[in-house]
Amino acid sequence: ACRMNDALIVINKPAGLVVHPASGHETGTLVNALISHCGDSLSGVGGVKKPGIVHRIDKDTTGLLVIAKTDAAHHGLAKLFADHGRNLPLTREYIAFVWGAPDRLHGTIETALGRHAIQREKMAVVSHERGREAITHWEKRADYGMASLISCRLETGRTHQIRVHMAHI
Repeated sequence: ACRMNDALIVINKPAGLVVHPASGHETGTLVNALISHCGDSLSGVGGVKKPGIVHRIDKDTTGLLVIAKTDAAHHGLAKLFADHGRNLPLTREYIAFVWGAPDRLHGTIETALGRHAIQREKMAVVSHERGREAITHWEKRADYGMASLISCRLETGRTHQIRVHMAHI
């Protein structure tokens, strides 16, 4: 599904879709489709490989993605996303099924995230010297015994943050 106006496009990105071209994913990305559909009407702020892309969500994540059609929209949206809801009115919340059941109803996870020491393609909780601050506020919505439905509000936006934080607790 897609909604757009003169300044932006909001897309419900399905799991499995890569957002922008990168090594191993030069074609078949959301950016390729946007360029085909919108031509030159996307913001140039993101450069040739990421025109209009204000933020990303992981390839395996389904969720809303905001794309800027003008440079002014791009700069304004980038400011909102960079603030992470601390001072400006933007909240990013994700719903996830996780294995197991946290022993509390809600909490905040504050760690540093960085590359796994051995499996370099994975992200992991690491020392603050080796990683970047990551903060996730979570709430258990339902307990299904072997799995739980969790809502996660991100205060930072690190690669695989929700997966790593949920595995951590």
